[in-house]
Amino acid sequence: MRYFNLLFRSFSGLLLAILILFSFPAFAQGDLFDSDEIIDVKMQFSVKDIRKDTNDSTFVDEVIWLKDSEGNWEEIPVELRVRGNFRLTNCYYPPLRMKIKKKNREGTIFEENKSLKVVFPCSRAKNADSYVAKEFMAYQIFEEVSEYTFQTRMMRITFINEDDRKEEEIELLGFLLEDDDDVADRFDGEILEGKKILGSLMEPLPSVRHDYFQMLIGNTDFSSLFRHNSKILLLPEERLIPLAYDFDMTGLVNPPYAQVSNLVDIEKVTDRLYRGFCREREFFEEVRAEFLEKEGRIMEIASDYESYLSPAEYRETSRFLGDFFDILRNDKAFENQIVSACRSY
Repeated sequence: MRYFNLLFRSFSGLLLAILILFSFPAFAQGDLFDSDEIIDVKMQFSVKDIRKDTNDSTFVDEVIWLKDSEGNWEEIPVELRVRGNFRLTNCYYPPLRMKIKKKNREGTIFEENKSLKVVFPCSRAKNADSYVAKEFMAYQIFEEVSEYTFQTRMMRITFINEDDRKEEEIELLGFLLEDDDDVADRFDGEILEGKKILGSLMEPLPSVRHDYFQMLIGNTDFSSLFRHNSKILLLPEERLIPLAYDFDMTGLVNPPYAQVSNLVDIEKVTDRLYRGFCREREFFEEVRAEFLEKEGRIMEIASDYESYLSPAEYRETSRFLGDFFDILRNDKAFENQIVSACRSY
């Protein structure tokens, strides 16, 4: 009898666990950025119309479909508009901002995300997805070296462009980017708008980590002073933190449209240039040691996206990242290319 009771209790516990599991939605509430698993999304709209009918303040009503864990497509009403500058002007697929009303996101993975940025490939070229994968890789690397980052989630997008007569489905790679206000809320801070703040006034260690990361991925297309591809996060006790985003115009991604600003003295985006401000030597050395310790993990992150790249692209990606760590290991190169190259103003 005792054995039977134990067996019954075990079975009852298992049954209860199963019932609890299936009582939740296929996607748990509020877990958009809690998983690294790629999500499947369907979208259908006219690329021409969304360019024509939307702007920084005007949205259009659309619908997306989200595939749940059981393979069913769930319809979610959303609002979309174009955003951005360079990619909006120069790419076939415009970058988008998506808003979802509270009643429409309840019980979905978007539960806690009223607003999100949507990153599409730039062009319709066959290898366009590889550039998205490398930019997404950059965000993952940044999360490894800094706690102050925008969260991301990769998407497999089944897209129907209503401009095409046949309206055939095509598959694109994309990702979702956390909204400014949400990242500020995570750190009990706020995003500063409309103020010019010198990078030298920001917290030393987070800033040096940010600057090393930008050099790692070969990025010179940013400015905290002019809010170009950079936000400033104000934390309690008046602490200022740089928040980097938009990594397509980098040596790591190296898309066909990449351009170098005439404000920096390099010829191509794959030429590295340290753009950080000068700090006490101890900060440079501390972050140097941190990055060298994380080299293996960073190279692992790159390998996670090997399947999205051609063999030649993956070899070049690995070489490019490895070259930065060679600089850190070499005392002379480290002194010349980072410590002595820092900006005093």
